Amino acid sequence: MSWIEKLYRTYESNIGAVEARGNEEASLLPICHTTQNAHIEVTIDDQGNFRRAATISKDDAMTIIPCTEQSANPSGIKPVHQPLANKLQFIAGDFTAYGGEVTVGYSDAPAQPFMNCMADLKAWCESKHAHWKAQAVFHYLEKKSLIADLVKEGVLHLDQDGKRLGKLLYEWESEADKPEIFSLLSGKLDGKGKRSQWQSEAFVRWRVEKSDVLDSSTQTDRELQQAWIAYYSSLKQIEGICYVSGRKLTLADSHPAKIRNSGDKAKLISSNDSSGFTYRGRFTEADQVCGVGFEASQKAYNALRWLIDRQGWRSGSQAIVSWAVSGAEVPRVMDDTTKLFGGREEVEQIVDTAQQFGVQLTKRIAGFSAKLGKTDEVVIMGLDSATPGRMAMTYYQELTGSDFLSRIDSWHRNCCWVQNYGKDKRFIGAPSPGDIAKAAYGNDVDDKLKRSTILRLLPCIVDGVQLPKDLLEACFHNAARRHAFDAWEWEKILGITCALYKNDNKETEDYAMALDRQRSSRSYLYGRLLAVGDAIEGFSLGLSGEKRPTNAARLMQRFADYPCSTWKTIELKLMPHKNRLGGRIKKYEGELKEIMELFDPDDFKDEPLSGEFLLGFHCQRTVLMKAENNDEGEENEPNQ
Repeated sequence: MSWIEKLYRTYESNIGAVEARGNEEASLLPICHTTQNAHIEVTIDDQGNFRRAATISKDDAMTIIPCTEQSANPSGIKPVHQPLANKLQFIAGDFTAYGGEVTVGYSDAPAQPFMNCMADLKAWCESKHAHWKAQAVFHYLEKKSLIADLVKEGVLHLDQDGKRLGKLLYEWESEADKPEIFSLLSGKLDGKGKRSQWQSEAFVRWRVEKSDVLDSSTQTDRELQQAWIAYYSSLKQIEGICYVSGRKLTLADSHPAKIRNSGDKAKLISSNDSSGFTYRGRFTEADQVCGVGFEASQKAYNALRWLIDRQGWRSGSQAIVSWAVSGAEVPRVMDDTTKLFGGREEVEQIVDTAQQFGVQLTKRIAGFSAKLGKTDEVVIMGLDSATPGRMAMTYYQELTGSDFLSRIDSWHRNCCWVQNYGKDKRFIGAPSPGDIAKAAYGNDVDDKLKRSTILRLLPCIVDGVQLPKDLLEACFHNAARRHAFDAWEWEKILGITCALYKNDNKETEDYAMALDRQRSSRSYLYGRLLAVGDAIEGFSLGLSGEKRPTNAARLMQRFADYPCSTWKTIELKLMPHKNRLGGRIKKYEGELKEIMELFDPDDFKDEPLSGEFLLGFHCQRTVLMKAENNDEGEENEPNQ
């Protein structure tokens, strides 16, 4: 239960600071509370008299509301009501009188949702933990006039001339003058597949005004929140050994969902299947498997939800988050180098050489070190789910602060290469795991394959293990298929593949991003040859205005498998282009001569090249492109 204990301590370490700031986009919720998108806000006074009502914009819809363990995860045909803020069927005594349709589980007793809600609200309001705002809401709901009041305010709308005269209108037929409530609700599909905007699905939150109270909101009232926590905690009956604290405490009956997002129904701990195989066969009762204290469970899951919202990475059902238990800022393992430097897309203007990159990376890691102690606990967690109701922890690692920063530094330093993602993003550094997955399997990579690839890359970043060979081969294969991709996409794949190859050989080689004119390895030299051939033909085609791929580009994949014979084909096709360039060909011939002199005669054979040829190709190509740009600049200078 180490992960719950770490999350529990994270909550305790951060709740005070979060409450003091009070304006965070991702809120660390108090226990016994959840979030819900509200559509309508009703304002009453402290005596329970209606004042006004209005719809809520989508930007302000997220609402913190009291909840029980059961209502925090409403599901099925008979969903459980929330204690205070609710859907109309639970709080409107005149709901059915205006044609409201309850969920199917209550169809035999349409008044039951309202009666259940009022009974529980009354019990709270009559307890020693009562709060005057909750009591005002109860007194107002006793009047059974909510729907009528909302209709008078123009928030809800009745059918005026259809089959449901005087009842809640099913949908607004046209877009013209469409009331706000119909834009906020997605509605339901009827039997014919038509989507209706159901006003009865609206969720209501409250404001309670009092002459001597400045804050009328119920969602931000700390005293109201504490009153509900005290009342609900007093109802807990089951006691046992909490595996988190080691003490005998009130145990959780049910563990929260909504971990990755507000619509998430999957749970990490669940034991509600008494007739299946969740725990049967080894245990007779669910609490024999493990016991988690009610408070520990609530705080741990609230912390995890907060961490994912605040600093986690999400893609579909997959979520990955790294955090320090102390609350100190830590790098996110799923970021590329631009985001490590603070999310600045203009990083290429700051670090445009390997030396500058090293200096900037050292400074950035030192910035994290100043906030994160050497022995501070850092946790990396990966979550995913195969079904809507069950979630698994797919990756978990605990490190000290110094070890974690050292491994992040090592990944970004060893996987450092020139990355070209297009005109809007060029930088020196390491690619993100998501971009690596796309480089290996294409931009349209299957979601399941992408998630599994990212999961395989996590140990490479966090634990420093070797990159999977099949992943390297997939990237190498795509980088050699230059003709199969758009120019920008291939440039991105090339940079990522070079970075991965450099990282994979970090123990035996120290590859520089600049051209190494002394390196005589076979693959590196062939890569340089291909770059020169590509540059000669590309420059020639540019002068003649032709727009077609070079032979080096078209034959790159074959060149990787049969370099000697393919180079002979490319070289023969270069003759007319050399003639066209005239005197300008000298610098290219000088490069070709230099490369050929470094070859061992035994290297002229048709054996497949390693990924190193891409490094030679990339470095040589960069040098030639800079030279061509300089030549063009000189030609365009005015005569002095």
